[in-house]
Amino acid sequence: MNERQIKVLAAVVKEYTKTGLPVGSRHLCEAYGFDVSSATLRADMAHLEDEGLLYQPHTSAGRIPTDEGFRYFVEEIMPERELSKREQQQLQKELLKLRAQNTRLMRTTAKLLSTVGNCAAVMVNAKTGEVSEFGMRNLLEHADRDSIDDLCKIAEALDYIDERCEMLMQELPDGKTQIFIGEENPISRTKNYAMVVSKYENDGEEGIVALIGPKNMKYDKNKSLIDYVKKFLGGAAVMVIMIIV
Repeated sequence: MNERQIKVLAAVVKEYTKTGLPVGSRHLCEAYGFDVSSATLRADMAHLEDEGLLYQPHTSAGRIPTDEGFRYFVEEIMPERELSKREQQQLQKELLKLRAQNTRLMRTTAKLLSTVGNCAAVMVNAKTGEVSEFGMRNLLEHADRDSIDDLCKIAEALDYIDERCEMLMQELPDGKTQIFIGEENPISRTKNYAMVVSKYENDGEEGIVALIGPKNMKYDKNKSLIDYVKKFLGGAAVMVIMIIV
């Protein structure tokens, strides 16, 4: 790919994340200021399709990122994003309130993550097998006919996630947030959804925290949310806030 084609792929992912609809070359020209004709962009998009990074669901439609296209975007294009100072302060306020209450911390943290990330959130304590999940309603609200079977698979997988926690703990690297796209997802091989997941440690106990949502989720935002929450649970995020305030 040349530099413009990389920018085209990034623009298609960004637009598809916003709308969930196929993206056409004319719209890219108008919305993203490419200094070429829409015909040139169509040729670029056709090349990206040949490379397996985009696909055209219908002959007259625009293009949609493939799993490989999302993967390339996440690994090669997506910049590292930190939560803004305001976002961190808002999360810190809510999480400190939860920690002070010291009741059902996992459940309320999952609820907060789900609300901010607009996805389903899951937390699993590896030692006790305790599972807290919240936000399947977020997925149901945006589901279409093609997604229902996948949602059933996700719901079933979450029912048994405590039994797969040890396997996930072994697969996930320490200190790094992972993004699984489509059928890469180790808990449920569903084609329409993605998962942002990491290990966390709290008071000497390890576990898993994850956000599950459609493939056109905001990967940068959700990764930063997971990163912040795991730092908070490990005691580091409070120090970060104290430094930046």
